[in-house]
Amino acid sequence: MTSSPVSLSVPTSFGAVPVDADDRGTGRPVLLLHGGAGPASVGGFADLLAARAGVRVVTPVHPGFGGTPRPDALTSVAGLAEVYAGLLDVLELDDAVVIGNSIGGWITAELAVRRPTRLARIVLVDAVGAEVAGHPVSDDLDPADLVRRSWFDPTRAPSLDPAALPPAARAVVAGNRAALALYGGTMTDPTLLDRLGGVDVPALVVWGEADRIADPEYGRAVAAAIPGARFELLRGTGHVPQVETPELLLDAIRPFLD
Repeated sequence: MTSSPVSLSVPTSFGAVPVDADDRGTGRPVLLLHGGAGPASVGGFADLLAARAGVRVVTPVHPGFGGTPRPDALTSVAGLAEVYAGLLDVLELDDAVVIGNSIGGWITAELAVRRPTRLARIVLVDAVGAEVAGHPVSDDLDPADLVRRSWFDPTRAPSLDPAALPPAARAVVAGNRAALALYGGTMTDPTLLDRLGGVDVPALVVWGEADRIADPEYGRAVAAAIPGARFELLRGTGHVPQVETPELLLDAIRPFLD
C-alpha cells in the first residue's frame, strides 16, 4: 500500500516539535507507535492493517529515531505522550485507536492516562514501562542477545549487527539506541502500574508467548492493572509480533477495532 510522508510541527508545553510520519489508508484513524526497533519495525504491519482492516494508519517517527531531530526539551516518555496528543489535535483525528509496541506501548499507556480526549481505545503490544515485581524488563542488551530475547525463532530475525551496516545506517542505529536510552532509561517507571487504573478507554493487551524482554506474566499484570482490559497471548511469537507474525497480530487486533 502506498503511504504519504508528512512532516508536521506539533505544539507542546515545551515548544514546537517536528514530527515525521507516514499516512496510509482510509477509515477509522489508527495511530501506530513503534518500539526501540525503530520506525521500520511497524511499516509492513501498517500496510497490512490499512489494507485488511480498512483503517487509516498514521505511523510517526519518535523524534531522535530514524535520523530525525529531537528538541533538547524532549527527554521522556511523558513528553512523547504529549507530542502524540498534539499530533492527534493537529491532524484532527477523533475516535482514534492507538496501538503501541514495546516503548511505543508505554507511550500509548501514558497517552491514555494523561491525554485521552481523542482516544477511543488502545492496544498494548508487548509494552514495557510498568514495574512488575519478580518480572524485570530486560534492557541494554547487545544485538545478539536482543534478538534471542525478542524472537520466538531468532533464525528468522534480520541482522542487527551494526558493524555489518554502511556508515550512514550505523549512525541511524546509534541514534535510535541513544534516543531509546534517553526516553526509556531502564524501561520502567515505578509509578506507571498504579496509574494504569486511571485508563478509562477499552484496552487490549497482546503478548507474545516467547517474549523474553518482558515475559507474559508481566503482560498479564499490565492487563490486570487496566480496568476492563482484555489479555491475549499469541503463540509462536515474541516481543515484536508485528514483524515476526504480523498475520497473527492482525487476527488478534482486528475484532477489537470493530
